[in-house]
Amino acid sequence: MLELINVSKGFGEGDARHEVLHGLSLAVREGEFLAVLGYSGTGKTTLVNLMAGLEAPDRGEVRFRGAPVTGPGPERAVVFQSYSLMPWLTVAGNVRLAVDAVHPALSAAERAGKVAKYIGMVGLSHAAERRPAELSGGMRQRVGIARALAMEPEVLLLDEPLSALDALTRGNLAEEIEAIWAADRRTVVLVTNDVDEALVLADRIVILNPDGTPGAEFAVDLARPRDRSAQDEGVKALRAAVTGRLMDAAKRAGVTGARRLPAVTPRHALPGAYAQAARSMTDDRYLQYSQLYKVYATPKGPLAVVEDFNLTLKKGEFVSLIGHSGCGKSTVLTMTAGLNGISKGAIKLDGLHVEGADPERAVVFQSPSLFPWLTAKENVAIGVDRVYPKATQAERQEVVEYYLERVGLADAMDRRAADMSNGMRQRVGIARAFALSPKLLLLDEPFGMLDSLTRWELQEVLMEVWSRTKVTAVCVTHDVDEAILLADRVVMMTNGPNATIGKITDVDLPRPRTRKAQLEHADYWKYRAEVLGFLAEYEHGRKAAVA
Repeated sequence: MLELINVSKGFGEGDARHEVLHGLSLAVREGEFLAVLGYSGTGKTTLVNLMAGLEAPDRGEVRFRGAPVTGPGPERAVVFQSYSLMPWLTVAGNVRLAVDAVHPALSAAERAGKVAKYIGMVGLSHAAERRPAELSGGMRQRVGIARALAMEPEVLLLDEPLSALDALTRGNLAEEIEAIWAADRRTVVLVTNDVDEALVLADRIVILNPDGTPGAEFAVDLARPRDRSAQDEGVKALRAAVTGRLMDAAKRAGVTGARRLPAVTPRHALPGAYAQAARSMTDDRYLQYSQLYKVYATPKGPLAVVEDFNLTLKKGEFVSLIGHSGCGKSTVLTMTAGLNGISKGAIKLDGLHVEGADPERAVVFQSPSLFPWLTAKENVAIGVDRVYPKATQAERQEVVEYYLERVGLADAMDRRAADMSNGMRQRVGIARAFALSPKLLLLDEPFGMLDSLTRWELQEVLMEVWSRTKVTAVCVTHDVDEAILLADRVVMMTNGPNATIGKITDVDLPRPRTRKAQLEHADYWKYRAEVLGFLAEYEHGRKAAVA
């Protein structure tokens, strides 16, 4: 139905030219659900644009039903990662744009019927008169899908439509996409970087190599409908095979480790004798949350976002905090950082109450918050200069360069943050946090804005650097695999409001850990089932789960 024949595509001129796709041949069968996987920069979006007729190949040919594709057409509808909605129009108005374009000869009543039909297909009938600003991210993406379906295309092209959404919304919307596809077997091409998403949705998976050449293919012969938490051997084997090929295809940054960390002491470290005395008293309860509450005033009265949160961490322990969006994970973390006031209860670190922000509690946010006009070295040095006031300038510079090297930025230390990719900027954020030599490392969905393959790479960078420092760490995440891979314990929170700890799972997997070894360990699947089961139980809120 849709075919690419020896297609190559590049951008730029002369020395600045970048070849994106090389000799790509691919055939999509009618009624097939095809998933295309690959790292950011492997040409996935360029592939969608070529199929849609939004770009023309430099070499080769794109054909639809045997005829050359020379431009866009209503038979090939695209849903992009960004919503691209008209903000001044309602949900119905945005969908009506497509209906009016494709069916100008129909009466107003007939067109209104089609608009209502497609809004209903994505579960937004109750929000038809809302504008995009009044919708959540998941709802806005549903409008994009409804608008594409309203074109009644023969092929639906989905360019990472779910990547900006939280895990629960992404999973629910993936189920709706599968149901819509199954209803009339419309041909679908999905570009994604989520292996689980591909396994749940696709008949076939194609991997693009980092250099834009075609890679491995996998037939997904699993019964439908499919369950993300399925644990049978066929799913495990296929998931491991796809993940393994993606990791083999990845270009990983080299970490040379040539530098040595100078023997300098941060200002928040205790003198040796005091440190030894403190160690004996507090190591087993290094970080303590005691009856922690966070309450906000609202027009309807006080709202408890987090209530009766109790948890104790040992020194050097790594804990993952997981739960649905809105469950209070980040609220707990910002209170721990001293960036958000405590309504009731207490947080103690190394025997002292947490009061206000301090470099002894380093935070890595989802967005790394760098100064764009400064280089990587200059961004990291800001904190290092404050934390090591007695060190020489040369020693402080060694600290900065040591951690930038450890996160794979040895060749990019002097590059401005504005000129870096999201993944590189997040590496700088991680280096900056470790360079503070903190007592506590706080990670607030640090890889949430990255594609899953870059996320895998940075998870391993984080684990490698953490293994050298053994800093006590708390990581907020909604990624189940990430939570298990990183942590000694996974702490699961119930849905908000009134969120609290619902369950704790001890992760007894050997360290150092790798994703490949994790997938091959029998206990990993047990831990994954426990966490996914808890999240499913609390999908509709704490009260629903208790009832």
